[in-house]
Amino acid sequence: MALKKSICILGMGYIGLPTACMLANSGYEVLGVDVKEEIISRLGAGMLHIEEPELEAIFLKAFNEKTLKISQDIRKSDVYIIAVPTPLNSKNKAELSYVISAAEMIKGVISRGNLIILESTSPPGTTKNIVGKIITDGTGFIAGKDFFLAFCPERVLPGKIVYELVNNDRIIGGIDENSAMQAEKIYKSFVRGKIFKTSLETSELIKLAENTFRDINIAYANELSGICEEYGIDVWEVIRYANMHPRVNILSPGPGVGGHCIPVDPWFIIENSKMKSTLIEKSRNINDGRPFVIAGKCLKIISGYDNPKVTFLGFSYKEDVGDLRESPAVPIYNELIKKGVKVSIYDPHIRNSKFAAVELDAACKDSDLLLLFVGHKVFRNIELEKIRPLVRNPNILDTRHFFDRKKLLNTGFAYHGI
Repeated sequence: MALKKSICILGMGYIGLPTACMLANSGYEVLGVDVKEEIISRLGAGMLHIEEPELEAIFLKAFNEKTLKISQDIRKSDVYIIAVPTPLNSKNKAELSYVISAAEMIKGVISRGNLIILESTSPPGTTKNIVGKIITDGTGFIAGKDFFLAFCPERVLPGKIVYELVNNDRIIGGIDENSAMQAEKIYKSFVRGKIFKTSLETSELIKLAENTFRDINIAYANELSGICEEYGIDVWEVIRYANMHPRVNILSPGPGVGGHCIPVDPWFIIENSKMKSTLIEKSRNINDGRPFVIAGKCLKIISGYDNPKVTFLGFSYKEDVGDLRESPAVPIYNELIKKGVKVSIYDPHIRNSKFAAVELDAACKDSDLLLLFVGHKVFRNIELEKIRPLVRNPNILDTRHFFDRKKLLNTGFAYHGI
């Protein structure tokens, strides 16, 4: 059991909150800080604001035992962990204002010997040149001498965050060896995976490289699907047989790439690079263009119908979660609306969203096209035979290779795929 060291975590989102719960249940006194009043209000009342398996149990344990407290205000602590968002701005650059604000807050309360850990995914150099510099400029403290400074990126999958926080390996970068060692002590309290230590900049780039690799692979699959369509070849069969080669692993094509990591991190890698026309940028542009390809397919299917309606089956960016961050469903939705198409959404995982999700029957009523956007497990139980009488024109566009084509055709629907 860890000593009663105090930890302040700034940012109570998908990473900050589960990490706070883990540490609070591992012997630390944890303060969770967020600037959003509605988040603090819900958490302060013992209610979650995000949907994630297993999270409620570890949150309520820490909350009820009072090892986790929630506040909008920072307080003096031994350790500060920054887990705030780092979205893209309109120029595809890292929006680091949340990181800067968090560092400014810490600057006002930090003492010598404290440890600062940045978890927010950031371009290389952010931990040292932004967080460290803000502290030094504001206090005169030198990182590695007066305080410890480290970067430890999250490497988890929404829907499995609690499990993967514990079991995945972690990378820790320190401004010096001692800083990395101090951070390692914190994570060792709950991480069962291996912990590897390296430099700040290397650890920052490792996280970006992991997600960029996947983005490039998906871009290849998406481009391959377009080529297969031109040749009249089934891309799914091509990928299935190609992946039988022991050194080939092509990912699946789809309607685009979502989530906070894969659509964002590649831009962070090349943000300060002088290289032009990189493979990374081209891959990003391919994946960013996919929603418009899918919207075009929808418009082609419903062309000729009066006052057409499209129903989304799933709207979150990945299966079995309610996470809408960077979901490609949003640009598809916006493009259809712009073209005068009526749109409805059925996604039982989505809560508290401006995109109103209705029940299945209401969403499908008088629809001309069901757009299977993401393959939630609950969609396996949809009885399409009962949905068929509700729709106006029985079309399904399956963007995930989710349905069995032969079985679907037997229900009276026309099948459209990618």
